[in-house]
Amino acid sequence: MPVITIQDESCASEARILPEVGFNLFHFSTRVAGQLVDVIEADADFELGKTSPSRCGIPILFPFPNRIDQGQYTWEGKKYTIPQSKNGDHAIHGFCLDRPWRVIEQGDNFVTGEFQLSKDAADRLEFWPADFIIQCTYLLKGSTLKSRFTFINPDSKPLPWGFGTHAYFKIPLTQNSSREHAVVYVPAYRQWPIENFIPTGETIPVPEHADLTKGRYFTTLKIDDVLTDVRAGEDSLDCTIVDEAAGIEMVQACDKRFRELVVYKPADRDAICMEPYTCPTDAINLEAKGISCGWETLAPGESVNTWIDMRVNPIIA
Repeated sequence: MPVITIQDESCASEARILPEVGFNLFHFSTRVAGQLVDVIEADADFELGKTSPSRCGIPILFPFPNRIDQGQYTWEGKKYTIPQSKNGDHAIHGFCLDRPWRVIEQGDNFVTGEFQLSKDAADRLEFWPADFIIQCTYLLKGSTLKSRFTFINPDSKPLPWGFGTHAYFKIPLTQNSSREHAVVYVPAYRQWPIENFIPTGETIPVPEHADLTKGRYFTTLKIDDVLTDVRAGEDSLDCTIVDEAAGIEMVQACDKRFRELVVYKPADRDAICMEPYTCPTDAINLEAKGISCGWETLAPGESVNTWIDMRVNPIIA
């Protein structure tokens, strides 16, 4: 499958994107403080299309992140059923992470892809109340990977939506360190309890095993939780991996419209996912029950923008 490579030679930064599989950015490396930092985890044969699209790189989740209970929901009086995941009882991760995107603009250090439901996955149009367009631009600037997203409603009907990304971060960040020296920080203070992967509808204080507000060593984590009450700084919501031995940190900084985070540690590899969502799992059904959770609607012709940056910095003592 054709791979697009973008670069910023000032920091030896490089990213690789696979448009044929959800416009997935599956490699981002840069050089900081004389060290090569390899940020994103992916299987060696991912670019050959032999790995699940949700298992590697940065899957893009739209028009809903995570699961919809049994793949069923009602919108404006009409019942919809989305085919369930092959590995579970629910619909999962939207409609565009496993289909080809179109590249609409490209330069040495950036690339923009576009996906339209009616054009690029017309067989799925019946499962959603309206057509949609999502555009994603990846831009390398120094040791930062910038992601810019635009969501457009080209339809004559309202577009319900939620959005998230599912980046897999490598642990450790450099070859000069080890997994024992990686610390994960996430500013989330409450949790959505789940049953069979679906939120019950209440939130509770974040339990000890999922409390990353003061940092937890990677090797002590066993986590796959939907967290909320995320507390952003003045300009952004920041989640951080600190590689103490290498003296390097990776900060995932997000637009403050992201109000949930799924934190997931795969059992079979040294990686951690810190997934920013605009709404929790099964949000379309939670909203129908009167539970306000960030589910949004775009009127016909409207658009909205958001962003996520990944910055690699030396730790300054």
